[in-house]
Amino acid sequence: MIQIGEFHELIIIRETEHGIYLENDEGDEVLLPNKYVPETWMVHEKINVFVYLDHEKRPVATTLKPKIKRDQFANLRCAEVSKVGAFLDWGLEKHLFVPFKEQVIPMQKGETYLVFCYLDLETDRLAASSKVHSFLDNSVLTVKPFEEVDLIVSNHTELGFNVIINQLHLGLIYHDEVFKPLKIGDEIKGFIKKVREDNKIDITLQRPGYRSIEPNAQKILDKIKAAGGFIDLTDKSAPEEIKNRLQMSKKSFKKAVGTLYKQRLIDIKEDGILLTDN
Repeated sequence: MIQIGEFHELIIIRETEHGIYLENDEGDEVLLPNKYVPETWMVHEKINVFVYLDHEKRPVATTLKPKIKRDQFANLRCAEVSKVGAFLDWGLEKHLFVPFKEQVIPMQKGETYLVFCYLDLETDRLAASSKVHSFLDNSVLTVKPFEEVDLIVSNHTELGFNVIINQLHLGLIYHDEVFKPLKIGDEIKGFIKKVREDNKIDITLQRPGYRSIEPNAQKILDKIKAAGGFIDLTDKSAPEEIKNRLQMSKKSFKKAVGTLYKQRLIDIKEDGILLTDN
């Protein structure tokens, strides 16, 4: 069966007045309309397409690349709102539907929302929901401590920022781990800092433990070079100043400076850090 909402590599089998028909290994067929047919093609050639339902609710293929696919999260702009729900621009001609019951807050035209794309089993059509946390599962984890992961910022809390991990799990970046501005929908890299007994996941934006020393040391070295060989930061500088200028904690700063000093790449002065002649 050719799954709705997924990319497929299909075989061109024949041409009709409406377009060309494609087939999978099981013999299931779908139409690629004329407007999406490549200028050059051959029967039995393979082509990569995305399959969804057209305006008449029929499976159809397209060579356009949507901004989201089935069982995936993405930040999308609301194109219109009607009496039945909202419609999001996901890069295809037919907009992606969001029922009112799947909206955390009423969506407004022109605003952007983080959503999850799912297959509505009652209507057999693709839809989206902004209730993204209900589609995350931490019961069986696929990540481990210190692993680098893909993150999407989902919402701000009193503790920090909730994030979607690898399109699968829910995690939290505590406020004291945030060293750069974040907003909902941001796609960033991070690291698993800790997995708790209840499978809650703590995230850090820097490599945990000793793993953070080398990249932070390089960042400080680059800052010193860019500033002409000297920066006026020391271990007595306020944590907020270090965070604003270097996007790292004071603890990470001190470790990194120690590394650079041991390697004789810097001299530590009373008023700052000086690049050595080495």
